[in-house]
This record gives sequence, C-alpha cells and structure tokens, in this order.
Amino acid sequence: MVLCDPSAERAVLSCIMQYGEKAYYEINDIISESCFTIDSNQLIYSCIKNIFANGQVTTLDIASIYSASQDLGMSHILSKKEEAQHLKAILDFPASIENINQFATKIKKLEIARSLHKELETAQEKLLDVTGSEPISSILSIAEDTLLDFGSHLSNDNEPKSIGDGIDTYIDYLKSNPVDQLGISTGFPIYDHAIGGGFRKGTVNVIAARPKVGKTLLADNIGFYIANKLGIPVLNMDTEMSTNDHIHRILAMMTETEINSIETGKFASIPVTNKKINEATESLKNTKLYYKSIAGKPFDEQLSIMRRWLCKDVGLNADGTAKDCVIIYDYLKLMDSAGISQDLKEYQILGFMMTALHNFAVKYQIPILSFIQLNRDGISKESTDTASGSDRIIWLCSNFSIFKRKSDEEMAEDSGKSGNRKLVPLISRHGGCLDDNDYINFNLKGWCAKITEGQTKLEISNGVKHEKDGFIVNEDNNDEEISFV
Repeated sequence: MVLCDPSAERAVLSCIMQYGEKAYYEINDIISESCFTIDSNQLIYSCIKNIFANGQVTTLDIASIYSASQDLGMSHILSKKEEAQHLKAILDFPASIENINQFATKIKKLEIARSLHKELETAQEKLLDVTGSEPISSILSIAEDTLLDFGSHLSNDNEPKSIGDGIDTYIDYLKSNPVDQLGISTGFPIYDHAIGGGFRKGTVNVIAARPKVGKTLLADNIGFYIANKLGIPVLNMDTEMSTNDHIHRILAMMTETEINSIETGKFASIPVTNKKINEATESLKNTKLYYKSIAGKPFDEQLSIMRRWLCKDVGLNADGTAKDCVIIYDYLKLMDSAGISQDLKEYQILGFMMTALHNFAVKYQIPILSFIQLNRDGISKESTDTASGSDRIIWLCSNFSIFKRKSDEEMAEDSGKSGNRKLVPLISRHGGCLDDNDYINFNLKGWCAKITEGQTKLEISNGVKHEKDGFIVNEDNNDEEISFV
C-alpha cells in the first residue's frame, strides 16, 4: 500500500523550519502527527508542535528541535546519526511558503485514505462473521455505518476557541436573516412557543403519555403537518403499527372521514367521500412523509435506518450535517429482553438508547421527536419523575411534555367545550414552557384521527379571545373547530 508522499511531508516540515510560526499556523489546523508516514517526520513535527504550544520561540533551528525532543523524552532518538542527518536534510530542502497549504492538504488526504482503508479492513472482518441468519439491512449496515461514522470524524475543529471569535460575523448574519421562529413548527403554535420556537436542530423533544391516550395520532398529526404544509421530509419510526394503519389515519385526518369507512373500503360507495379520498391520496403521494416499522429491530439497526434515510432521501450538507428534516421516534422502549441482566438493567439500556438518540441528533443537526410511556404515577401526577425508564431521558432532552386525557373535573370546568386532551410542557431548555398549573387544551377526534390545539387553561379562565388553527375561542368560551387541512 502506497498512500504516502515523503516529498510532500518533507516540504511541509521544511517550510515550517524556514518560516517559523507564520508557516506553522497556516497549516496546524489541517494536519497532525498521524499525517506523516515516516517516523522521523512524526517526531520532528511533534517537536515543532510542542515548541509553538509552549510559546518558546517564533523561529526554528536545530537547537530548538533538540530542546523540544528533550521535553518530550525523545532526545535519544534524535541523537542518532541518521536522525541528525535527516533533520539537516529537511533544513536544506528547498520549499516555498506559498505551497505549504497545498502540500499539507495532500498529506492530510493521504492520511484520510489510509484511515479509511484500515476501517474498511475492519468492516471486512466483521462481514466474515456473518452467519446468514441476519437481516439484509443488518449486513448492509456494517459497510454503511463504517463509511458514515468515518465521515463524521473528519472535522479537526477540536480546539477550544474564544467565545468572541467570529461573533461580529454571526451578529451581522442574524441582522440580515431575521426569522419568526428558530425551529420547525409542529402545527401547534402554543406548543411551539412553549418549547422555544418549534423543533430546533440538534435536539430531542420528548412527549410522554399513558397507553391508548393518542400519542401515535399526535405523531401522525405533527408529522403530516411538517411534511405536507412545510414540505420538510419526516421519517416516522414506529414500533407498533403498520404502514396501512398510518395511511388509514392520515387519510381520515385529511378528509375528516371515519377511519372505519376507509379501512373497510365503504367510502367508495359514497361519491362525495370517494372523491375526497382520491384527492387526499394524490396529495399524500407527493408528501415527503416516510414510514418505517422498527418493531423487533436492534437499536443499532434502527440508527442505521435513520442514517441511510438522511443520506438517500434528505441529503447531507458539505459539513456532514443533514438538510432540514424531522425524525419521529414512536416510541422509546426495549424491543426484547436481550441485554438485560444483573449487570445491565432496563433503565440503563433505555438511558443508553436516549444517549444514542441525542448524539445522533447533535451529530447530524436534526430535530427528533421521541415519545415515551408515562409510568403509573403519571395517571395523577404531572412532573418529570413520571417519565418511564431512565433519568437520562430528562437529562438529555431539549424539552419534556406530558400528553394526557383531561380529568372529569377539568372537563366540567369548561363544560367540555375546550377539548378532551391536554399537553403540559414541563421543562424546556430554550422555551419558557407555561405557568404552573397551566396546560394547552387539545381536542382529539378519534373517529377521524384529527387533533387540534386550543387555548391554554389560563387563557380560557381569563376570558382571552384568541384565534388559532385549532379553535376560535370567544369571550363566552364557545368553540368553533377549524379544518386542520
């Protein structure tokens, strides 16, 4: 295997030796010791790096290199005759500072190629362990994960920087590019505001609910709005339902047709309804809404599915981050008992899963909406300790909300006119949530899978007149529903 250029390595070192810190700081953020394939060149660059890191000198000579080698405990190597001759040859090597960037970039690319070659060899070894019982997607992920993970580690932006570096440019950018909302809207304005302006890049947004409350319907409503109204790709990673289940619900939501009528095909006998369903079907075909059942799939494979979707259907930017999109994960749970033992409990595995989701969101700078189950305390309590599973879910999420049925007392307070569900944003890293004892009213129409957002409890009690997509609430609290689509 070649993948090296000794002449380019020597040219880089020669430029730094001759032109000092001016040359070094031109390329120090491009290369590292591993870019050099000759041991002597690695040693010399380590000495150079040590000199400038300690601010010892601004120009270099043989004496300063020897002194740095003593600091690094490697003077015995440079004391050898052949090493001394090699160092002198570098000093005498003709090189121009105008070409240093070109040579540094070349040896960096070669170092990347060597590293990738090594990673692919490791992937080949993993492929040899395949037994044939694995799903095809799991086999493909061995190669895909190797390439995608490798690409994400190419950035050299690892050094601390002054918080003021580039701040003028950033402020000018903000002035020139004002926005109404920082994140991607969910279609529910009050919820957007409570969590800091919708789903922000690099965040995991968590909604918790008890079973059969309607979290999957909420996922479908949010996902459809983002994909259809905003034109932003959405991937629904579902652990329980089928593609057809979601098609029935979304078509019902779009047309306000009974789900049962769609499931049974009875809608076709009613001309008006049949026309509405046909039109909605054509619209849905052009909507950037994607679905994948992940029931029973290992979590590593689920992450691979997400990566492939980002690369194939969304697209990546030059820096490796993804273009605008949203992933909905419905919902965070163990698929089986594999991995649970006396050493590793269920809450720990859920914690690792949440950590992986968070790292994935940050790495690709995408928002993830994750649903979780509320524990039994969530029936009567509305606090973060009702999250079923791990404390890491609360630690790593950007915001945490509870979605639940309104109690009989709450329904009686507003005479049942402000919806049958409530969303309680409890914590948010970017938004102000709501006041204590306040919540957002939602109305869930299960027969057509449609959820609309109303006012908050305090807005209603204070007689605030407020108009939104969900309800028009007048002074006397009479509610008029508006079509979601």
